Amino acid sequence: MLLGDARLPTGAHTQSAGLEPALRAGMTVDDIPSYLTARLRSVVPVEAGAAVLARREVLDATAPDDLTARLTAVDEAWRARTVSPALRDNAQVLGRGYLRLLRGLWPDDLGVRALTHVGKPSRGVVLGVAGAAAGLSAAQVARLVGYDDAQTVAAAALKLEPMDPTRAARWVFEAAPDIENLSSLAGLATVDDLPATTAPLVEEWAERHAVAGQRLFRA
Repeated sequence: MLLGDARLPTGAHTQSAGLEPALRAGMTVDDIPSYLTARLRSVVPVEAGAAVLARREVLDATAPDDLTARLTAVDEAWRARTVSPALRDNAQVLGRGYLRLLRGLWPDDLGVRALTHVGKPSRGVVLGVAGAAAGLSAAQVARLVGYDDAQTVAAAALKLEPMDPTRAARWVFEAAPDIENLSSLAGLATVDDLPATTAPLVEEWAERHAVAGQRLFRA
């Protein structure tokens, strides 16, 4: 519940999960549920898979140095499957915010200590380490990533297109089956198993938004 709370001091309030550039490009409010579903079936499984793998590496590790190398490999695998430089950069920014939180909550945790030497870990990898420290199962970690993405879209929609809050809440509720489907990633064992699904429009919008002026959200 803590990790899924948007009020955490991680910088997540600056995010719209790509919704702002999508609306700028002509997407309508009525399209938001479909947009949310598209994300949960494309870019989100890649990040959720990275989180699951990072969690597994922490739980299987015995030495910090070896774990740092393994977490770096997971992070590199995620980057290889994330074409957009803007999306990679944004994930690094979010990862930094979450890592700061983890260092405050679990400063002596093996995974957290190893993660500080990864460089600029992406959000998914950091969330996986957080899941290991918090005692979450692999399925819970995958669902967490999906739920966070859906809630980010819904919360941003209320700021970008003011509406009845219950409408946005319903979008998240109706996305529950797709969020639950992410639990199927719990069995991932190696970086070769990481999904490689993409969303070209999401990537294009992210690149445009990175250089746009007068934007409400960072991404």
